[in-house]
Amino acid sequence: GVKVRNLKYFSSQGWPFPNSLMVAYVADYESGEIVPQEGEIEDARWFTRDELRNHAALGFSLPRADSIARRLIEDWLAA
Repeated sequence: GVKVRNLKYFSSQGWPFPNSLMVAYVADYESGEIVPQEGEIEDARWFTRDELRNHAALGFSLPRADSIARRLIEDWLAA
């Protein structure tokens, strides 16, 4: 349900399942609401930079430092 624009390739990383590759992109939000697919994604939310910087105080952790998800977050925080 989310529409984006300015889609750009960010990076890729091997995935622990056989013959799989995780591909990361960045994009600008255009419209819509996040609707997680049941059984596929447990939770999905929007965060501000300040919320991510203070994630521990808000009761959640960031992805592992060696993950592509963490690299996406760190890159966004540095912008």
